[in-house]
Amino acid sequence: MKPKTSSDVRDALVQTLPLFEMMRMRAATTARRHPTLGFASDDRGSTLRWVNQFTHTHRKLGPHDREVVSPNNDTVYSNAWLDLSQGPVLIHTPDFGQRYWTLGLLDAWTNPWAYVGRRTTGSRRQRTLLHGPNWRGALPAGGVSQVIAAPGDDVWLIGRILVDDTAADLEAVRALQAELRMTLLDGSDAARRIDTALDGRQVAAPPPELFVRTVDAALARNPPPAGETLAWPLDAQDVQQTLPQVYEQLRQQDQPRQLGQGWSLPVSVRTHWGADVLTRARVARNLIGALGIEEAMYPTAEADDAGRTLDGGHAYELRFAPGGGPRVDAFWSLTMYRRSDCLFVANPIGRYSIGDRTQGLRTDPDGSLAIRIQAGDPGPGCNWLPAPADEAFYVVLRLYQPLAEHLEFRYCYPPLRRLD
Repeated sequence: MKPKTSSDVRDALVQTLPLFEMMRMRAATTARRHPTLGFASDDRGSTLRWVNQFTHTHRKLGPHDREVVSPNNDTVYSNAWLDLSQGPVLIHTPDFGQRYWTLGLLDAWTNPWAYVGRRTTGSRRQRTLLHGPNWRGALPAGGVSQVIAAPGDDVWLIGRILVDDTAADLEAVRALQAELRMTLLDGSDAARRIDTALDGRQVAAPPPELFVRTVDAALARNPPPAGETLAWPLDAQDVQQTLPQVYEQLRQQDQPRQLGQGWSLPVSVRTHWGADVLTRARVARNLIGALGIEEAMYPTAEADDAGRTLDGGHAYELRFAPGGGPRVDAFWSLTMYRRSDCLFVANPIGRYSIGDRTQGLRTDPDGSLAIRIQAGDPGPGCNWLPAPADEAFYVVLRLYQPLAEHLEFRYCYPPLRRLD
């Protein structure tokens, strides 16, 4: 066999890093406890977890939540990991009416290849059959709404459900989440135990032995995407020096699409990363779980119209011209994050995002929409998004179901203009 060069090793690590990071996320986000079957293991240090089971957040995230960086402030989450190695799973979803909702499906290589939800399958009550690459069976009695074939046996399902800031709507969404469930084709509970073999809380570069062992196991269940030649196998000795370097380089590397006037798009995937394995690895390292831009786009601004870093010591205005607001088929919001830790910051009015669903949003007499972004209250009549005092920050313009003007990168994003 031809000896591996340092370049060969680096290429192989960049190619397979998404597999490891997905398995790390599975370990971090799967449940230790099943509602009726109990704990996956009585040993608190065990890496056994339940898969084929939904877990939910029942409230929007706020400044005291620190587990997820750059979280949204529009939806609650419903999360699940699926193991399809023993056969298909039926995903049961209720009627969501006019409410925005989506269940995004990512394969083990982080391709967001399929969805169940408002944009793709509608909002009626549904039964979705999801199966792995080796299943050749009959459909269950009573039929299904759609059949989705997964490219591998491991799938991450990330659900988002729109919720208003009222007790009544939170309770309504909680009831909808309770109707989300997974069964086998015979109607029995699909939940099963799996050994994740990882401590998902560790986010630094893993030990070489663990990386290689985890990738080997994931590859056995999740073949490379079509057309991709696998630069593997490697052993721990091969990767010992290069692995930490790759992790650090990907953490520092920034390759967003520039949208103009201070805005950039950190992720621009649709359904598959294709040949762009470097960006795939960067996103897996820094922004894992990103859905495709047809479902949601996240233009991000870290600087004002003069290229200066956004800072809470100054006041800013973001002004959309008359009729020039974001073009979406669902809704949009502008969300504030502290730059040092990518989290929300507590403020006097408890507002972490502002958008087309914000109560009391005002337009100017000419029809333009101005949003004031600053630490102090700008006074009555202003659409205020509070910023952290005397700290650097960034904002994300979240576009849910963006229309063609955004998807084709024709939309002109207005700059943030410093007022002082």
